Amino acid sequence: MSSLNKGIGKVEVTLKWQPSPLGAPDHDLDIVAATYAADDPYGEPVYLVHFDSRSPDGTITLNRDSKTGQGFGVDEVMTLELERLADSYGRVVVGVAIQQSEARVTFGEVADTEVRIKEGYQELAANDFAVVSGATAATVAEFTREGTSEWSFSDFVHGFDVDPAEFARVMGRRRA
Repeated sequence: MSSLNKGIGKVEVTLKWQPSPLGAPDHDLDIVAATYAADDPYGEPVYLVHFDSRSPDGTITLNRDSKTGQGFGVDEVMTLELERLADSYGRVVVGVAIQQSEARVTFGEVADTEVRIKEGYQELAANDFAVVSGATAATVAEFTREGTSEWSFSDFVHGFDVDPAEFARVMGRRRA
């Protein structure tokens, strides 16, 4: 990176979807962030942020958590203040999981899904999950840094056919 590139600083991830049809069980989608140690970036996450929570140091916060997709605009919002993360962290993976209730639900069965990743007013990525329509969870972004260097962003969508608890365990594994 050149000295003029400040890297990624503060990022906002937004998620929206339409409510379930009348009489059907609610669709509940959740943004999940997993933070990994700099010395073991593909090991177990040091911590997870999900379900109306925040990181121990306050750098990653789930600001809005919807259980139905009802309302105007976005349904869930997560803020990641990467520039404030301690040097002991080298990787953050962000994903979306569908809570599984009475029957298996995939992204293709949830109307008008959309995730957006922004830094300030600059949109880094947007996705409607069409490429993983048969999945029940998906990673949507990866932020990495080497040592004390600046954070970089990788835009990718990778689907999983697992429940949210299993997704939290596998979302940060190396992709083939």
